[in-house]
Amino acid sequence: MKNFLKQHRVTLFLLKALVLYLGFCTQAMAQQVIQGKVTDENNQPIIGVSVAVKGTTNGVNTDVDGKYSIEVKINSILIFNYVGFKSKQVVLTNQTTLNVVLQEDTQALDEVIVTGMFDKRTRMQSSVSISTISAKQFDKIAITSSADLLKNIPGVFVNSSLGEIRNTVYSRGVSVGSNDGASGYYYISMQEDGLPVTNATFGNYGPDYFLRTDATLGRLEAVRGGTASILGNNAPGGIFNYVSKTGGKTFEGEIRAKYGLEGNGKNPYYRTDFDFGGPLSRDKSVTFNLGGFLRQSDGARYSGYPMNNGGQIKANLQKKYKSGSVTVFAKYLNDHNGWNEFTPTIGFTNPHYPAGVTNTTSVLIPAVTADFTVNQSGEKMHYDSRDKVHSIDKSIGINWDQDLGSGWKLDNKIRYSNKSTVWNTTAVVYPFATDTPVFYAVSGNLFNFGTYSFNDHATGTQIGSVTHSPNFIGGNFAGFNETVNYSNFPGASIQPNSLYFNPVFFNQNKMKEIIDQFTITKKIDKMTFTGGMFYAKSDLDRLSSTGIGVSYSQMTSPRPSLTDISYVGLYDGQTYNVTNPDGITGGSGKSAPVDIITVSQKQLAFFFGHTWEMSSKVNFDWGIRSESVSFNGNNQISESVATVNPGGTDGNPFTLYDNTMGQIKATYAYSNKKVNTFSFSSGLNYKFADNQAIYGRYSLGNKAPDMDMFVTTNTAFGAANLDPTAQKIQQYEAGYKLKTGATNLFITPFYSIVSNVPQRTTGQETDDITTAYNTPALYNKFRTMGVEFEVNQEFTEKFSVRAVATFQDSKAVVYKTWDLGANGSADDKIVDYSGNETDNNAKVILRISPTYTSGKFYSSLDFSYMGKRAANVPNAFQLPSYNQTNLNLGYNLTSKIQLQANINNLFNQIGVMGWSAPGGFPAALDRQGFTAEKLAANPNVVYSTLSLPARAYFITATYKF
Repeated sequence: MKNFLKQHRVTLFLLKALVLYLGFCTQAMAQQVIQGKVTDENNQPIIGVSVAVKGTTNGVNTDVDGKYSIEVKINSILIFNYVGFKSKQVVLTNQTTLNVVLQEDTQALDEVIVTGMFDKRTRMQSSVSISTISAKQFDKIAITSSADLLKNIPGVFVNSSLGEIRNTVYSRGVSVGSNDGASGYYYISMQEDGLPVTNATFGNYGPDYFLRTDATLGRLEAVRGGTASILGNNAPGGIFNYVSKTGGKTFEGEIRAKYGLEGNGKNPYYRTDFDFGGPLSRDKSVTFNLGGFLRQSDGARYSGYPMNNGGQIKANLQKKYKSGSVTVFAKYLNDHNGWNEFTPTIGFTNPHYPAGVTNTTSVLIPAVTADFTVNQSGEKMHYDSRDKVHSIDKSIGINWDQDLGSGWKLDNKIRYSNKSTVWNTTAVVYPFATDTPVFYAVSGNLFNFGTYSFNDHATGTQIGSVTHSPNFIGGNFAGFNETVNYSNFPGASIQPNSLYFNPVFFNQNKMKEIIDQFTITKKIDKMTFTGGMFYAKSDLDRLSSTGIGVSYSQMTSPRPSLTDISYVGLYDGQTYNVTNPDGITGGSGKSAPVDIITVSQKQLAFFFGHTWEMSSKVNFDWGIRSESVSFNGNNQISESVATVNPGGTDGNPFTLYDNTMGQIKATYAYSNKKVNTFSFSSGLNYKFADNQAIYGRYSLGNKAPDMDMFVTTNTAFGAANLDPTAQKIQQYEAGYKLKTGATNLFITPFYSIVSNVPQRTTGQETDDITTAYNTPALYNKFRTMGVEFEVNQEFTEKFSVRAVATFQDSKAVVYKTWDLGANGSADDKIVDYSGNETDNNAKVILRISPTYTSGKFYSSLDFSYMGKRAANVPNAFQLPSYNQTNLNLGYNLTSKIQLQANINNLFNQIGVMGWSAPGGFPAALDRQGFTAEKLAANPNVVYSTLSLPARAYFITATYKF
C-alpha cells in the first residue's frame, strides 16, 4: 500500500485538487447577486429599507431610488424591513431580479409619534394612550364630518348626527356639559398640524366650523387623557391632531370625483378632491403640497335647499436642510353648512316616528329672507336661511424644527388666522301649540285678543282658527282662554293644533387669533428635558339676535312649509297681519334688537417635561403645566320696544310684524377675569421585549371656562357675579401593548374623576323675561371607570380585522340641581340626584372592521355598536342600544385609476344619538327636568330625538399620478 501511494502520489494530489476545485465551483455557482427595487403601494421608492438574509448578518439598505443589490445563496430568505411598513419575507429560487412592494403598517408600534409627547418616540416606548389612523385607512371609508374619523379611536364618543358641524366628541366619560352640539368639544383639543384649529370656543362656536377632512390629510394622531393635561391647550380630555401631507421627493398627486345619494337614496351629493405635491428645487430640499375640495350636498334630510356647499384649499411649502426644516402652511376655507334638528318621536323603549315622519324628514326653517337694521345704528343686514352657517377661515402658519447641536433641539409652531361665522339659520325647532297662551306671549301677542287665522303661505288655504281672549271670573281678570274654532293643522300625530317654532336666528362672529407654541429640548445621555411656552390671543367681535322674527312653520312632510298668521280684533273688528309677505313675524327692514359683544381672551402657559430612559426596558416621564387664561370684554345688550312712530317701519298699524324696534338697554364691561391652573402628569413604560410593554400614568388636569361665560353675560346680576373657576380632572390609566407577526393589541384600563363642575339655572320672577335671575352655583362631581381595547389581527395576507371597544361605568358621585317650580325664587329648591348614572355615557362602545384584499379588489365592513345609556342625570329612561353597519368596496382598474363604493348605515337603522323633552317649545329645552315620574304619567307622549343619518350611497373615482 505504501508503495502504491508513493507511486501514485502525483495522481492523488491532482485528484484532491480537482475535488477542491469542483467544490469551489459548486459553492460559487450556489451564490448569486439579487437586484431590485422596493416601493410602496403608490409605486414610490422607499429609501433606507433593510434588506437582510434571514439567519445571517448579511444585509444592505436601499438607496435614494429604492434600489438594492445583495449577494445570496439559492433558496435563501430575504427579509425586507422599514419603519411604518409591514415586514415582508421572500424565498429565493433562481431569479436575479426581485422588486418588492411594502404595505403600510397602519398600526405600527415602531412608528414615531409627535402628538402628546415630550420628545419624539414610538408607541411601544411611550406611556401615553395614543392611536393613529393613516390616509390609507380613512380614504377607504365615506365620512360626513372630520369628527367621524374619531369613531375608530377607542374610548372616544362621537355624535356626528347633526351633520358636518356642531358635532360632539369626548373621551373616557369626561363629558359634562359637552353632550350638546353647542359645546361638543369642551374638554378636548382638535388640532391641525400641531396647533388648535381655534383656541377660543363658546356656545355654537368651535373647531369643526373650520376643520374639513380632504385629500390633503396625511394621518390622524389621537391622544386620550394623559399628557393632554400638559401639552394640550386647556384640553385635559384629549388631543386629536390632523396632520397634513407635505411634498415628497417626486411629483405625485391625485384627483377624486365623488357622487352620492344621501337620505336613503334620495338626496344628491357631489364632491371633488385634489392633492398634488413634489420638489421645487434640484436638490429636492424644497417641496410643496397643494390640495382641497369642493362639495355640494342636500344632506340626509333635505330642507328645500342644499345642506352643505363650499370648500377649501390648503397649501404648504417646506425647506429641509442639514440641521432642521421650515414649513409654511396656508388655508382658505369658505363653506356653508346646516345641521339636522331634533325630529318628533314616539316610544322611549322602542323609539319610532309618528305618522308622516321618517328618518329623512326635515324640520328646518323653509327658504326665507329678512331685511333688518342693527338696533338704531342704521347698519343694514340681510338674512337668507339658504346661507345656513357661512364659515370662512383664512390662516397662515410656520412650523420650524431646528437641531442646535450638543443635544439641543428647538421647535416653534405659530399660526395667525382670521375667522368668521355668519348664522342665517334656525334653532330650538319644536312643536308649538297654538291653543296655549305661551304661543301668543312668545309671538308678542299676549294682549292682542281676537280670532287668529292660520293659512298656508303658498295657497292661502286656512289650516286653523283659534280665538285668544281674556278670562274673567266674577269680573276679575283670571288669565286667558284659547278656543279652537277650526283645526286642520298638519302633524296632528305629533302634537295637535301646533306649528313648528322656527326662529330667525342670526349671529355674526369675527375672530382674529394668533397661536404660538415654542419648545426647546435638551438630551443628556439617557435623559431628555423639554421646556416650552404656549401663547394664544383671540379677539371676538360678535353680533347676535333672536329678535329678527320667527317662522311658525307647518308640520308638513317631508319638510315644513310657511304659514301666514292674521287675526280679527276681538273688540275693534280690524284685521291685523302678524306675519309679513315673506311668511315670518319680523324682517321687512325693521330695526331688530342685536347684542353687540366684544371679548378678548389671552392664554399663556409654561410647561416642562422630563423623560428618563432608566434602562433599555424602562422609560419614565413626568411633566407640569402652569396656565393662565384671562378675559376682557364689553357686552351691549339689546331689547325690543315699540316703535316711536305708530305703525312701525311701514307706518301701517295693522301690520304688526314691523311695529317694534331694537335698542341697547344696558352695557356690561369686565376686565382681567382670570383663571390660573396647575397640572401634572407622570408615566412609566416597561418593555418586556421589543414587541411587548406595559405602562401606567396618573394625570391631574384642569379645565378653565371657555369664552361662553362671558359671551352670554346679559344681566347686571350675571356681570356682577362673573367668577370663573376651573374644573378638576383626575385620570388614572394603565396599558398593555403587544405586537407579534400578525397581532397588534392594546389594552388600557382607565379611571376618570371630574369635579368642581358648576350647575346654574336661570329663572324668572314673573312672566316678564327682564326679571330673569341666575341661581347660586352648585358644584358637582362625576366618575367614570372602564377599559379600552384596540386590536389589529392579520389572519392571512388577504384577510384582517381591526376592532376598538370601550367598556365603562359612569356615575354622578355628586349631582345637585335646582327645581325652580313656578315663577319667583321663593319656591326654588335643590334636588339631589347623587349616585345616578351620568347621561349619554354608554357602557359599551364597539367597532369591528373586517377587511379582505385580493389583488386589485378590497372590501371592508364597519360594524358599530352603541350600548344603552341614561338619557339624563335624573335617569328618567335609557336611550336604547343600536348598531350600524357600513360597507366599503374598491377595485384598482389600473395602477393609477381606482373605483370605490360605500354604503353607510347599510340596514337603515334608527339609532337615537340625542333627545329633547316632551311638551313642545319651551318645555323641550329642559332635558334634566324630565323625570321618571313624568314619563310614567304619560308614557306615549311625543318627544324629539336626533337619530343616525339614513342610509347613504357613494361612489368615488380616483386618479393618481
